[in-house]
Amino acid sequence: MIDQAKLDNFLSRAVGDLSAGYGGVMVSLGAKLGLYKTMAGAGPLSAAELAARAGCAERYVREWLNAQVAGGYVDYHAVSGTYELTPEHAMVLADEESPYFIPNAWHVPASMWCDEEKAIDAFRTGKGVSWGEHDGRLYCGVAAFYRNAYKGSLVSQWLPALEGVVAKLEAGISVADVGCGHGHSSILMAQAFPRSRFRGFDTHPASIEAARRNAVAGGVGGRAAFEVARAADYPGRGYGLICFFDCLHDMGDPVAAARHAAEVLAPDGTVMLVEPFANDRVEDNVSPVARLYYAASTTLCCAHAISEGGHLVLGAQAGEARLAEVFRKAGFTHFRRAETPFNLILEARL
Repeated sequence: MIDQAKLDNFLSRAVGDLSAGYGGVMVSLGAKLGLYKTMAGAGPLSAAELAARAGCAERYVREWLNAQVAGGYVDYHAVSGTYELTPEHAMVLADEESPYFIPNAWHVPASMWCDEEKAIDAFRTGKGVSWGEHDGRLYCGVAAFYRNAYKGSLVSQWLPALEGVVAKLEAGISVADVGCGHGHSSILMAQAFPRSRFRGFDTHPASIEAARRNAVAGGVGGRAAFEVARAADYPGRGYGLICFFDCLHDMGDPVAAARHAAEVLAPDGTVMLVEPFANDRVEDNVSPVARLYYAASTTLCCAHAISEGGHLVLGAQAGEARLAEVFRKAGFTHFRRAETPFNLILEARL
């Protein structure tokens, strides 16, 4: 027997998820067209006023605004027929420097849809899909989204949570940023600690090129260098700090990456591991954030790890216990959680 109430409740949830997917397209359009920026701080605006200020066609803008109202993103004043973006919502939708800015994140599911046939083939064959094989929106979306998160927390919260690391950075040490992507993490640290030197490594050539451009634009081109290299054999020794920012779970052999870190780490050095927050058991990872990470992990993280041999495919919800075991196998004797709840900030030492 079908329980009609359960069916109705689940159907309502599924339609809500579908609505959110449609809404993501609207968020991306609003960001790219400057509609949110135009509304930020402007108070109530009519559709015609917003269209004129943003240089868009009024009929499209009006329909877009109504979608924003329906989704709870924009307030509607029925008496005046005007629309308003609150300051709180502007921090999420309009301020590109805000750590809460989210429109860029929608590039990631756009790339996942674009690569659906690759994912289907991977499911059926068991083969991997490397990072560089994905639609280009993936790299830009991930880099831009994480840049703001790192900007809000890396220097002010995460590094101070590590034992003695800030003092070493202020005095001057060599830092390796493994899996650096577009280099935003290295650049933020280089800007904050001018006496230290930073080297970023990634296997994706286009990301390394972007990182070099970003370093020059950020004024740290002389102190932040980037090159194509793998996590298990990048050059250099005596690093006072080695960082893995949201990337260890993507690697085909994370134990080999941790073992190489042990080999090139200074005797008193520290490894900082930043990973998506996850509990150790599946039944404890039931939330919208966990769902997001498991979904991305299915087509992106696990797929890349498998493309690199898949010796140990951690996935984006690995959890502290499995991550600790990786570093234990690599010879580390000290491993602790340094910061939570939205990320796992973990510290490893020999």
